[in-house]
Amino acid sequence: MTDTLEFNEIYQEVKGSWNDGRLRFSKQTVVYKNSKTGKVDSISVPELAHAQWRRVCLGHGIKLSTSAGHVYKYDGFKDTDFEKISEYFKANYKVELIEKDMCVKGWNWGTAKFNDHHVMKHQIPLSSVSQCATGKNEVTLEFHQNDDTEVSLMEVRFYVPPTTGDDGADSVEAFAQNVLSKADVIQATGDAVCIFRELQCLTPRGRYDIRIYPTFLHLHGKTFDYKIPYTTVLRLFLLPHKDQRQMFFVISLDPPIKQGQTRYHFLILLFSKEEDINLTLNMSEEEVERRFEGKLSKNMSGSLYEMVSRVMKALVNRKITVPGNFQGHSGAQCITCSYKASSGLLYPLERGFIYVHKPPVHLRFEEISCVNFARGTTTTRSFDFEIETKQGNQYTFSSIEREEYGKLFDFVNAKKLSIKNRGFKEGMKTNEDMYSDSDDDQHDAYLERMKQEGKIREEANDSDDSEAGSDESFNPGEEDDDIFGLLISLIILQ
Repeated sequence: MTDTLEFNEIYQEVKGSWNDGRLRFSKQTVVYKNSKTGKVDSISVPELAHAQWRRVCLGHGIKLSTSAGHVYKYDGFKDTDFEKISEYFKANYKVELIEKDMCVKGWNWGTAKFNDHHVMKHQIPLSSVSQCATGKNEVTLEFHQNDDTEVSLMEVRFYVPPTTGDDGADSVEAFAQNVLSKADVIQATGDAVCIFRELQCLTPRGRYDIRIYPTFLHLHGKTFDYKIPYTTVLRLFLLPHKDQRQMFFVISLDPPIKQGQTRYHFLILLFSKEEDINLTLNMSEEEVERRFEGKLSKNMSGSLYEMVSRVMKALVNRKITVPGNFQGHSGAQCITCSYKASSGLLYPLERGFIYVHKPPVHLRFEEISCVNFARGTTTTRSFDFEIETKQGNQYTFSSIEREEYGKLFDFVNAKKLSIKNRGFKEGMKTNEDMYSDSDDDQHDAYLERMKQEGKIREEANDSDDSEAGSDESFNPGEEDDDIFGLLISLIILQ
């Protein structure tokens, strides 16, 4: 028997949405990686308590329960996978994979039992409950919505008979308190760990007070309030601005925060490097040491962006991604370009690209199919950088200065990304077959006309130079620049 079992095109159920990815069973962990976001869920083998094999909408599925009460559902297995997975579970996990038949009788009554994470009778995950309201003999549960689903479950209502418990408590209130004690209802109770005042936020735009609580982040502005659980934070980025005087701090969110019909998948803060702060955490020194294990101190001082990023890293418990060893033509770690209608900065990272700030885009190398270097649409002194993903989406970053071409090409080549028009770079290094195109060997009438016009201009320049004679001094640097500029112009026109 192999040490690992891997399955592609497996779907994980998250708030009514099916996210595709890869599932791997190993002797130590069960790991699922989301293909869209790159998020990784890991279950330690000693935590596994139960495993069920069920017939579901996408073929067959596995439901895994942990000793802590968490439930994970994976669909997309074939009927023939049951025996293989069952034997693997018995040999490595000491857990039996039980076949479970689904009830289709439509019963809608029974006794509601609660554990730490579910209403047991109906298997309603309490972490998906956003609000709980009571009425006469009735309890209404409202749910967090998932933007990736076309149809979402908004609420479920339970009729509770008018009885009292053994301790005389009202059964409706008892039901509601059981739900609220376990539900994911964000309430700003207690004091904040610390508060950052009037921070400049680019998306959503405005100035916000950021209150840091143990389990969530509270953005308080003049018009809008946002409460962001740390569990929704995917990644953290700290990016230097091209002017070397400012810093971007980017928080990637899934699910995004909402403002009307607008969804913000990224929270982007802008800081000045010269702005300092003295920060005191609203906790005792013993509590700070016990909770953060040396990552934070009760009293800290330094640049504002360093304090914010340091506190966020400790509370969210995620690494902060910074630019790698890429350096552009000007020495900056980013490239000025345009995406859609706005100008911004493109940062080549060690494992992807990120563009800030409007709209922000993050692309991981593993989801990129190929890249393409294209001629500029408005001027010959710039080029476009196109990225195609494996899902078929295309992102075009335009108006990049010509001088950045070599640095960007070498970076993409070093990361072993597929380059759609690799012959374009080679053409810049040789004079042979200057106008050949590796993707298209057919005759191009427009290109031939450009060649002819280039020759006419060159002959006219030679004629003017011969007439000028001794009146003009010899400037080899300027001559080389003219020839180089003509060659580059013709190459880009190709």
